[in-house]
Amino acid sequence: MSPPEKLIGIIGKTNVGKSTLFAALTLASVPIANHPFTTIKPNIGIGYVKKKCVHVELGTRCNPRTGYCIKGYRFIPVKIIDVAGLIPGASKGRGLGNKFMDDLRQADVLIHVVDAAGSTSPEGNPVAPGTYDPVEEAILIQKEVDEWFVSVINRVWERFIKKLYTTKNPLDLLAQTLSGLSIKKNHVVEAIRKCGLEDKKFNAWSSEDIRKFAIQLRHVAKPIIIAANKIDLSPAEHNIDRLIDVFGKEKVVPVSALAELALKKAALSNLIEYIPGEPSFKISDYTKLTASQKRGLKYIENKVLAKWGTTGVQELLNRAVFNILNLIVVYPVEDHHRYTDHHGNVLPDAYLVPKGTTARELAYMIHTDLGRTFLYAINARTGERLGENYELQDNDIVKIVAVAAH
Repeated sequence: MSPPEKLIGIIGKTNVGKSTLFAALTLASVPIANHPFTTIKPNIGIGYVKKKCVHVELGTRCNPRTGYCIKGYRFIPVKIIDVAGLIPGASKGRGLGNKFMDDLRQADVLIHVVDAAGSTSPEGNPVAPGTYDPVEEAILIQKEVDEWFVSVINRVWERFIKKLYTTKNPLDLLAQTLSGLSIKKNHVVEAIRKCGLEDKKFNAWSSEDIRKFAIQLRHVAKPIIIAANKIDLSPAEHNIDRLIDVFGKEKVVPVSALAELALKKAALSNLIEYIPGEPSFKISDYTKLTASQKRGLKYIENKVLAKWGTTGVQELLNRAVFNILNLIVVYPVEDHHRYTDHHGNVLPDAYLVPKGTTARELAYMIHTDLGRTFLYAINARTGERLGENYELQDNDIVKIVAVAAH
C-alpha cells in the first residue's frame, strides 16, 4: 500500500533562488551558485506538506509508514523537481529551454520562484536590489511556459485530428493523446468549457482556438503559484504587493528560501528547535553557536520572522497542494476499531487525494484488486457503511471492504 505521488515542479529564471528553495523543501544537497545554469540535470527530492494529524482528536499516537509526525503535525511526502533555469526565448529552445520543458511534463503544479527584490537580470546575473522588475519577470517566464504548451499542443493536434474519424469518443481520444503531459479528461473538459468551445467540432477549430485551448489547458492542468523570494531585502515588500495586484493573493506567497534552509540545517545540527512553518525557533544551547551563526539567526528573526510571521516556505508548499491542487487528506486503515494496518501501526498512511474522490477510487489507489472487488467502505469514526460513490471528506479514516480472495 503506497500513497499516490504528487509532483511539484520548481521553475523560474536562473539565480532567483530555485535551488535554494528546492534544498529548503527537501534538505537535498544541490549545487547553489549565483550564475546561470547551475542546475542542468533536474534535481528530484521529497518535500512534506504539513497538516494537523487526526491522531490528536483521537487521543492516540500514530506510526506513519511514510513521512513523519511531530507535535501533532503530520508531514506528508510529495515529490519535488527543480529544473534548469529559464531565460527569455526558452520556449523556442534558447538556453536549456527544451530540456527544461520536457522535465516538467509530469508536474501537477508549478512553483514559480521570482526574485521579489529585483536583484537578478533577465539573463540570470546578480544586479543591485531594485534594479529589475519582478512583475515583468513573472509575466515573461509564465508566458514562456504558455508558449511551450502551445507548441506541444500544436505538435500533437494533427495526429489527433487524423485519428478523430476512427473514434466514437473524441474527448477520450484527446485526453489519451495528451496523457504524456499528465493531463486527464477532466482537465480537457474544463479547458474547453473555459474557452467556450463546447459546441464547436474539433476539426472546425481554428489555429486561434487551438492556441486559446492550449493556454487554458496549461492553467488548468499545470497551475502556477509564485514564490516571491528574498523577502529579507528591502525592495521586496512593495514588489510583493504589486505581484498580488497582478496575479492575486492566492497565487503569491512571500518566502525566504535561504532563511528556511538555514533554520532546517541548524535544527538538523541540534543547534535550534524548529518545526517547519512555525513563526519562531528555540536555541538549544547558545554556547554552541559561533558568532556568525548568532548573527545569522538574529537576522532571520528580525528581517524574516518578526516581519513576515514565517519564512513562507511551508505555507507555499501547503498552498500549492491543498489550495491550488485542491487535495484532501484521507487515512486508509485495515482495522477500523483500532485505526491500524495489519502490523498494528496506527494511522500508517496519509493519502493526498483530489477533493471529490470516491470510496471505490480510493480502493483502486490502494490496490487494483481492492478496487475491482470493492464491496463497501467503513467510516472508522462512526462505523457507518459507505457506498462506492461516497465522496471522501478531508481527514476521513476509512476501511475498504472487498470480496475475499480465494
